[in-house]
Amino acid sequence: MNLAIFDLDNTLLDGDSDYNWGLFLAREGFVNQKSHQEMNEKFYADYNAGKLDIYEFTEFQFQFFKNNPRRFLDELLARYIDEVAEAMITKKARNLVADHRDNGDKLLIITATNSYITKPIGNLLGIDDLIGTDLEEVAGEFTGKVKGIPSFKEGKIDRLNLWLEQKELTFESFERTFFYSDSQNDLPLLRIVSNPVAANPDQILEKEAFKNKWPIIFLR
Repeated sequence: MNLAIFDLDNTLLDGDSDYNWGLFLAREGFVNQKSHQEMNEKFYADYNAGKLDIYEFTEFQFQFFKNNPRRFLDELLARYIDEVAEAMITKKARNLVADHRDNGDKLLIITATNSYITKPIGNLLGIDDLIGTDLEEVAGEFTGKVKGIPSFKEGKIDRLNLWLEQKELTFESFERTFFYSDSQNDLPLLRIVSNPVAANPDQILEKEAFKNKWPIIFLR
């Protein structure tokens, strides 16, 4: 059996679910459009440049979750998934996931985006196992803090190892391990799987893929 790991934003999705969540909140009038968009743009640019401070970003993004009751957030998230996120899943991405599923591979999404937003997107793709940056909860409500290790850069490896341990698996449990990603931020994990694949790669990842003769694919 193989393990097929997928990044989410700009890989299986044509766009970034974090960034578009911010646009959605601004469009619906739940946050100040100007100030929130300025910060949203800053963090998105930092991410694309490979210099995002994940804790600074989560402090910004998780504030909205902290300031609103869970029931309201659940209703808002359902709208976001239906109105925005589902349309971001490309046909090519669905076909790629289906090919691995038909091959009997174990499927896993690893994303830096918070798991509250991304788990429903994983469900749309038929992928039950998802590792995202987790939000701390107390009595069912979000505190605005990160729970555990953010799944970002080297943190994706740490979280993957924890997931494998929970499943009573190791890398050696699989004949091949695939990881599909678009981002230079995922180079640490791409370098340790047996089959790294650059999907819709940014410039730095594209150069690394050429250098290492990794496959390059486009899912948009």
